[in-house]
Amino acid sequence: MTEEIRKNRPGISEIAKYIVSVLIIIYVVLLLLFASGSSKPFEDVAAAVSGSLDTETLTRMDDRMLKRNFGLNSADYDGVMYYASTSSMSVEEVLLIRVDSRDQIQQISDAIDERIDARMDAFEGYAPDQVRLLEDAQQSVRGRYIFFAVSSRATEYRNAFDTSL
Repeated sequence: MTEEIRKNRPGISEIAKYIVSVLIIIYVVLLLLFASGSSKPFEDVAAAVSGSLDTETLTRMDDRMLKRNFGLNSADYDGVMYYASTSSMSVEEVLLIRVDSRDQIQQISDAIDERIDARMDAFEGYAPDQVRLLEDAQQSVRGRYIFFAVSSRATEYRNAFDTSL
């Protein structure tokens, strides 16, 4: 009888298969949760992010400044929020864009990379603290939303963005 019970017990390899399967399912669920976008309206996400911003150092910029600084036309997207420092000695800025289609994501990411490179070249050598902010910039693509922040509080702004979705 005891031999019959032993035969019906699952072996270590069978238990390992179940554990691995469960871990894969958990991983896929977490990946979907964190990599997916949001169905929230742009206005709600923008309000959450702008509410976290330090408006003492950051000012809302118009479409002309977005075109000048990033080469992007705000009319091409579902929503744009752009804040930047008015001081020419500061690299602080926050950009939030909701794209019309996923095809636009690479274009915006390239514009952000070009902006970082240009600003690093401009500040390298005489403003190492500003270069450090650029090196620590926060970027995120979540579904149709693109977030970019350069600031000493960039992580805080990124958290506001993440929790708003």
